[in-house]
Formats: sequence, C-alpha cells, structure tokens
Amino acid sequence: MEITMTKGEHTARTARSYKLILLFAMVSMTMMFAGLTSAFVVSKSRVDWLKDFELPTAFYYSTLVIIGCSVTFHLAKKAIQKDNKSATTTFLFATLALGILFVVLQFVGFGQIVENGYYFTGTESSITTTFLYIVTVVHLMHLAGGLISLLIIIYNHFKQKYNSTQTLGIELGAMYWHFLDFLWLYLFVFLYFFK
Repeated sequence: MEITMTKGEHTARTARSYKLILLFAMVSMTMMFAGLTSAFVVSKSRVDWLKDFELPTAFYYSTLVIIGCSVTFHLAKKAIQKDNKSATTTFLFATLALGILFVVLQFVGFGQIVENGYYFTGTESSITTTFLYIVTVVHLMHLAGGLISLLIIIYNHFKQKYNSTQTLGIELGAMYWHFLDFLWLYLFVFLYFFK
C-alpha cells in the first residue's frame, strides 16, 4: 500500500526535519560552550588568575546590539508572514548591520583589554584573558555562520523565495540568531560573575 502526501504535508515534514537538525546543532554547540565554561570555573583556582579583571565597556554595548539583532530578525519574520516584503527587507538589513556592529564591538573590546595591559597569548598573558579570548572567538566563529546564513536569506528574499506561505529560511535563520543571542547573554553573564 502506497502512502501519498499532499504538498502541504511534505512541506510541513521538511520544515520539521530542518528545524530538528538545527536544534541538534544548537544542542551540540551548547555542550561545547558548557565544557569551555566548566574549564573556566575549574581554572579559577590557579595562582595566575586575575582577581581585578573588568570586562571591557565594548562588551556591554555589544550585548545590547545582539539583543537588537534578535528583535529585528523577529520583526523580519513577522513582516514576511504578513507578506510585507519592504518591511522584511528593512529588518533583514537592520539585522545585518547590527550583526556587523556586534563583531566590530567585540574587536574594540579586545583592543580595550590589550590597552589595559592584559594580553591573550605570550609571556604577559594570563589564564583569565586566554579563556576570555577563546570563548569570545569561538562565539564569533558561530556568529560568522549566522552572518553568512543571513546573507543567503537576504539573497533569497530578493529572489522572491519567501512569502506568507514560505517562511522556512527566515524561520531557521531567526532560530539560529536567537540562539546566538542567548549564547552571548549566557557567556556575558557568566564572564561578568565568574571573572
């Protein structure tokens, strides 16, 4: 007996499959960061741990910026669900601009750390700054993936591939971006309280 699916059922099943794959990827990334932050906590007992280290002000600003990214991506998703393509374009480009600003602020933050005499590698480095560098750079690598996917979403949007009935690409992008937002908030709060 052959089971046939309607086009709508096939589309829904495909969407669930892609979302599940993305969810598994996000769980594995979460486990990696949990391992890094666990190593961070265990290393605090070392003698060379910095007790008076302060997070750079650029990291505070970048936290606000990445929250803004999630808001604009959410608004882009809502706009395409209403077939408002011009608003979708505006919010996608706002997300891209804020994402790039986040990256710039991260590098400004690294510069502030070095200006304060804390180095990430070499004889003048400490375990504190090395961990901060590793955690932030790994997050930036995941963010690079988010920016690339956002560029693909923007390209597909201009190719008219999204509308109120076809939002999967934007939904997946928004899910990943919200995950990156949550991940940075976790790392920021962790570093703020456990530095």
